[in-house]
Amino acid sequence: MSILISLLITVLVIFLVLYLVQMLPLDARAKQIAQVIVVVIGIISLLRYLAVF
Repeated sequence: MSILISLLITVLVIFLVLYLVQMLPLDARAKQIAQVIVVVIGIISLLRYLAVF
């Protein structure tokens, strides 16, 4: 149950950070780079909770 809650919180944080990146006054290329970085960090975090790393 604890792992499920951790996964849910991680997914919510990823979506929140992606939303906040969209709100930044940056050009499209910088937003895309920031989104890719957030998604990669999020996937690594999710894999860590699933005991892959």
